[in-house]
Amino acid sequence: MQSMTFSLSISSQQYQQYYAGQAKNVVVTADNGKRLKFPAKILQKLVTHDGIHGRFRIEFDQQHKFKKIVRL
Repeated sequence: MQSMTFSLSISSQQYQQYYAGQAKNVVVTADNGKRLKFPAKILQKLVTHDGIHGRFRIEFDQQHKFKKIVRL
């Protein structure tokens, strides 16, 4: 299983745009400098009243299929 770590800071108001379908993907720069694009819906379980803030690790298989995301 492969993984990438990154920092993310999205306010609750910004995440509402994803939730409402106005935006579908999140794009971040991982710690290794690579650009990472993934569906915003995978962040749903991480949303708090303040939004989504912190360090995260995303895991995916050899075919780059999403497996899980965890807050570090």
